[in-house]
Amino acid sequence: MLDVGANKGDFSKSLRRINKNIDIYSFEPHPVTFKKLSKNIEGLNITSLNLGVGGMPGTLSLYDYANQDGSEHASVYQDVIEAIHGEKAIKHDIQVVTLDEFVKLYKIDEVILLKIDTEGHELEVLKGFTQFINDNKVYMIHFEFNEMNVISRVFFKDFWDMLPNYSFYRLLPNSLIPIKNYNPLLCEIFAYQNIVAILKHDSQESPE
Repeated sequence: MLDVGANKGDFSKSLRRINKNIDIYSFEPHPVTFKKLSKNIEGLNITSLNLGVGGMPGTLSLYDYANQDGSEHASVYQDVIEAIHGEKAIKHDIQVVTLDEFVKLYKIDEVILLKIDTEGHELEVLKGFTQFINDNKVYMIHFEFNEMNVISRVFFKDFWDMLPNYSFYRLLPNSLIPIKNYNPLLCEIFAYQNIVAILKHDSQESPE
């Protein structure tokens, strides 16, 4: 399981409670938040990485509130902080890897769940994982689609077109609503959406 944009690690901790044996890798590029993550998951056999994830390896600037550095809203897009949230931003330089190179380095054969919470950078994370995704080795992808995508200029259709082997669902507190067809009036909703994409059975059988 890959937790990209792990923040303090609560999602990773929840996965550990559900499955005691699965390998969990938590990515958090923010230097302040990463310290909180490391402390929060201590002793849970979760691998934490002070890295960002994107479409290409290298370095990027990560922006957060100047008066609240280490928040949940940190983003590689400055306007997420300044235009959407209306606050002054502070900048951190972060190291970025692609997931395709990461799974090779760590000798990972399959990913049961890829969770992405990167404040508008979700599509770029997927672009850096195209080889593994196209080989049908990622079974579930959970990502946000909201107002941050206005800043990154990413449409829901970009995800839809990039993941043709997946069935899409809106995640509710206790259920999933299938999105059977792309409709811009019903899909391009830039607010409060959690989307789950599940590999279709005719692409590859999911593991138990």
